[in-house]
Amino acid sequence: MAKNASPSDKRTAVIIRTSLIGIGANAALAAFKAVIGLMTHSIAITLDAVNNLSDALSSIITIAGTRLAGKPADRKHPMGHGRTEYLTATIISAIVLYAGIASLVESIRKILSPQEPAYTLPSLVIIGAAVAVKLVLGSYVKKVGMQVRSDSLVASGLDARNDAVISASTLAAALLFLIFRISLEAWLGAVISLVIIRSGWGMLQETLSDILGRRVDAQITRDIRETVNRFPQVMGTYDLTLHNYGPDRLMGSLHVEVPENMKASEIDELTRQIQRAVYEGHGVLIEAVGIYSYNLDDSAADIRREITELVMEHEHVLQMHGFYVDTEKKAIRFDIVLDFARERSAVYDHIASEIREKYPDYTFQIIMDTDFSD
Repeated sequence: MAKNASPSDKRTAVIIRTSLIGIGANAALAAFKAVIGLMTHSIAITLDAVNNLSDALSSIITIAGTRLAGKPADRKHPMGHGRTEYLTATIISAIVLYAGIASLVESIRKILSPQEPAYTLPSLVIIGAAVAVKLVLGSYVKKVGMQVRSDSLVASGLDARNDAVISASTLAAALLFLIFRISLEAWLGAVISLVIIRSGWGMLQETLSDILGRRVDAQITRDIRETVNRFPQVMGTYDLTLHNYGPDRLMGSLHVEVPENMKASEIDELTRQIQRAVYEGHGVLIEAVGIYSYNLDDSAADIRREITELVMEHEHVLQMHGFYVDTEKKAIRFDIVLDFARERSAVYDHIASEIREKYPDYTFQIIMDTDFSD
């Protein structure tokens, strides 16, 4: 890899290298298990081989998705192609889900028409080795996936660890047959199938949630706020909204509260510094920095305190911010953040009515905000 490669290029290279390792390991395991399954008439081992083959296919899809996601932005897709990775993760989840359903159907057939397995010592040794390989591979792939924030790799890692459990169960069933002559092959195949279905369904839910737009990790939002609040002119950071355009592509906006006597040139310089600090510190592109002005006189502080107490008494209010009093125009403006309760509008109307009743001489501009990030 070139020394001057971008972080995105390095991430792509890591995902592809890890996926190639997964392809090699799973293809080898699938071949060995397929031969053993056919030789021993073991439905459980044969299904395990099919599962390994689907894992290899998943790694191929991960590579293709990563390549497509790395394409530069164009006129039709100005935010880039990063979300392609979520689509490939969805395809992988669907493949796992289909493999589980197909395996369950085949297992039910074997339950209805059982066939006695014929295990050999070499076959059991290979199955035991497969358990160890899958445990190591699963831990490695999941670790790398978390490091580079790749849902596809994390899903493949978790699936590999599930495969290790499945192979261990197959080995246990084989030993049980050899010792007690009790065949649980078909029943074990059904259990394995259910595990695969459950894993595929869980993976599918996760990736669909990413596509729909889930709440960004709370730690990221806390870190960004801490970075912005370090600027001495910033009295508070609010309305942080982040949009996910891929695992390593976060863009968004925020508001900062600054003293009312700041000049436009000073605000311009501050917002540019904030954007640079957030990008360099967290890799997040802040497209816009909104401004709330903060009253410096004591009379406004008293009104702020009284209204804050009144607003925060309500159950569904999470936060109040952006408060400003224009004493000359007798105008007050602020925002309130409400949770996702059904009666949001009713709560808002009740708060607005109480405040207007308490301050009849003032006009109010009260904005109802949504709880987009922690």
